[in-house]
Amino acid sequence: MEYFDIVDEFGNPTGKTIERTEAHRVGARHRTAHVWIFRKKEGNLQILLQKRCQQKDSFPGCYDISSAGHIPAGKDYVESAIRELKEELGLTVLPEELHYVGMQSFFQKGDFHGEDFLDNQVFAVYMLWKDLEENEFALQTEEIESVKWMDFEDCMDGVKNHRFPHCIFVEELELLKEHLV
Repeated sequence: MEYFDIVDEFGNPTGKTIERTEAHRVGARHRTAHVWIFRKKEGNLQILLQKRCQQKDSFPGCYDISSAGHIPAGKDYVESAIRELKEELGLTVLPEELHYVGMQSFFQKGDFHGEDFLDNQVFAVYMLWKDLEENEFALQTEEIESVKWMDFEDCMDGVKNHRFPHCIFVEELELLKEHLV
C-alpha cells in the first residue's frame, strides 16, 4: 500500500498519513511534484508532453505533464520528482538541475470505475532543460504510451482551446511562462 502525508493548504505535513485510495475517496489534501521538460529546437521553445497509456484509471490517452507523481509519506518534493523522472522517463538528474517554479493547488471531483474520486493536491512545479529526442526516453510503458515535443505556444493554445485530449491546467502553463521570459 502507498501512504501519503496529509498536508495543510501550503503543503506542510500535518503529522497524519492516509492510504492512497482512501485519500482520493475522502478528498484528503496531499502532495505531488510536477516536472516540465523544455528544450530549444531550431529557435523554438518546446515542451515535452507525455501521453498517458490507455490502461490508466484516470485520463487514459490524454496528454499530461512531462513527469509527475504523488509524494509518499515522509518524502519531499525534489526527491519524489527525481524518482518519477527515473521511473517514467528513464532520466537520471541531480537536484540542482530542477528549477523551482512555484506551488499550486487544485481540487477535482471525478468518477472512476463507479466510485467518487476526490483529488485534492498541493504541488510543486519544476522545470528541467533536456535536449533529447523522443526516442531517447526510456518510457514506463504501464504508465506512458508516448512522449511528444510541442512548441510551447502551440501547447498553450491547444490546452486553452481544447485542441487535443489533455489533463493539463492552463494556469500551470501560465506559471511556467512567467519563468521563461
